[in-house]
Amino acid sequence: MSDALDGTTGRRRIYLMRHGEVRYFDSDGRAVHPKFVDLTERGRSQAAAMGELLADVPFDRALSTGLPRTMQTAQGVLAGRDLELEEISDLKEIRSGPMGDRSREQIDAEFIFGMDAAHEPGARFAGGDVFQDFYDRVTGALEALFLEPGWRNLLLVAHDGTNRMLLAWASYGGLASARAFEQDPGCLNVIDADVSNGEILRRVLKLVNLTPVNHSKLGNNLTSMEQVFDYRRQVLTKS
Repeated sequence: MSDALDGTTGRRRIYLMRHGEVRYFDSDGRAVHPKFVDLTERGRSQAAAMGELLADVPFDRALSTGLPRTMQTAQGVLAGRDLELEEISDLKEIRSGPMGDRSREQIDAEFIFGMDAAHEPGARFAGGDVFQDFYDRVTGALEALFLEPGWRNLLLVAHDGTNRMLLAWASYGGLASARAFEQDPGCLNVIDADVSNGEILRRVLKLVNLTPVNHSKLGNNLTSMEQVFDYRRQVLTKS
């Protein structure tokens, strides 16, 4: 099997998804550990819709970060295919720090606008991981993946923050551009890279943030992080 897309010499394609919808807060508005959240019913529908959209894509490999929400999304996309789902733990999501005694408004702001200062030296995500360290980890893992032989089309299901870093790398914009790449639940991005003699010569963004159940984004007026905290606001308002 050739390692290059048809009509090219050395070009490979990664179909990069964000996992489908989950709830990071329970019915009482309390935070749920992100390591354990599962897809909602809507999240499973998003994965199934993506599976239909990508039904004709001849995937050679499929990977998730190993967390339930990325595994469940990948399994939904791959339903009916005889393809092993691999794990790439180096692409797990950025981690926030302890919230301590900060107010709800401060916490909301740190998450919703957390990417705005990602490019500043020493900047951390909500008091947790250093953005530069996170960027280096996930982009290094992606580069290594592109250089592995034996595949042309690959499905990769990861996370909002992870994907923003990978898209920033693919766009040549680096950390300063990460905040511009919105990642709605269950969305699809397509990254091509030209590989030759163990080097990535060029990368190209073919598609960004496509949601098959809502191509036009009609009514989708909040950012992905705003959606997370808007759900908590609605829960707390009802209680």
